[in-house]
Amino acid sequence: NNLMAAQMTNAHRRFLQVLMSNGITEGSEARKLHQHCCETDKVYYAHDKMDDFISTINSHLQPLFMQIRKGISEDDGRAHYAVVNLAETEVTKMASDYTEIELELFRKTMDLIILSENGFASSTDILNLADQLKKKKMKKKEAEQVLKVFVEDKWLSEKNGQYTLHTRCIIEMEQYILSNYQDVARKCNICHSLAIQSQVCESCGIGMHLPCVRKYFRGQTEPRCPKCNEFWSCDTP
Repeated sequence: NNLMAAQMTNAHRRFLQVLMSNGITEGSEARKLHQHCCETDKVYYAHDKMDDFISTINSHLQPLFMQIRKGISEDDGRAHYAVVNLAETEVTKMASDYTEIELELFRKTMDLIILSENGFASSTDILNLADQLKKKKMKKKEAEQVLKVFVEDKWLSEKNGQYTLHTRCIIEMEQYILSNYQDVARKCNICHSLAIQSQVCESCGIGMHLPCVRKYFRGQTEPRCPKCNEFWSCDTP
């Protein structure tokens, strides 16, 4: 209730504006922005109060069905923040930026990534989908260009010809992915965020992000599953 009553200051508005224009903001950048906005607007600043600062913004965004959400990079475990539109489900939030054919390629790419063993899809496999699109076939050159745009717009990440979902995509589409891929989508047993790139316990099937695996098993001589206590058979990073 106190949070609902907390006033949105210019500092809050400026913070929200920058977050929205960035699409996604890395944790340390968000902390710098928090300090800068508070100091510029001459409002109370404390480095450990960013969560409260964001909660105040979120209480005012609630009637607009929007929210600032925190997620972690599956690559290095670093926190990131993005503004999510809760009213838009599915890939509709992308519909204003891309054509129907481009969205179909994105959905098919998402299928490949989420249904894969390791959370990646090769460019070869994705480009092979280009001539199987329902609306109309896409030339491989054209598909390469579209993939490049998805990477630039932070929906996909690419490393050595392997594509995965960008942290922004995971934060914004977590609910969509969990409800549309119920059989395969899982949350990390440690941080409880959606895990696309993960290691899975062979005994009980729980999954963990690689950075979470690294942290959890640090210093343990014999890694055991946090849920069933069986030996963790994957190579710990």
